[in-house]
Amino acid sequence: MLYVYVKQFHVFSVLSSIVLFMFRGGLMFSGSRLLFHPLVKIAPHVVDTLLLTSALWLMSLVHQYPFVHDWLTVKVVLLVLYIVLGSFALKRGRNKFQRGLFFAGALLVVFFMLSVARTHQPLGIFSGWAGQFS
Repeated sequence: MLYVYVKQFHVFSVLSSIVLFMFRGGLMFSGSRLLFHPLVKIAPHVVDTLLLTSALWLMSLVHQYPFVHDWLTVKVVLLVLYIVLGSFALKRGRNKFQRGLFFAGALLVVFFMLSVARTHQPLGIFSGWAGQFS
């Protein structure tokens, strides 16, 4: 029963993190000063801390770990890539065009990561296609 609540909290945290990222991207692209509001700067850190905590809790409940289970290893690698792309999208990109490319890349990575999480397969949504080529 605890697993169900932790998983629901984790899913809620994932969705909250994605929505906040998209919101911050919208503020950045529109040039809004709201992007620098303390709440907008702090909220993602709080949500992502809760997200990571729930992920670690879930791993301990189901006894599945990165570098032991392929799909979780892929999720960790994709998470690092998402963080790097997101950083360039919101802060480190030289201009809005570059930031837009990084933003789109970060969203593609996060949606692929969701497919890996949903399927529990390293290839996510492409796992069905992989069987056709072997």
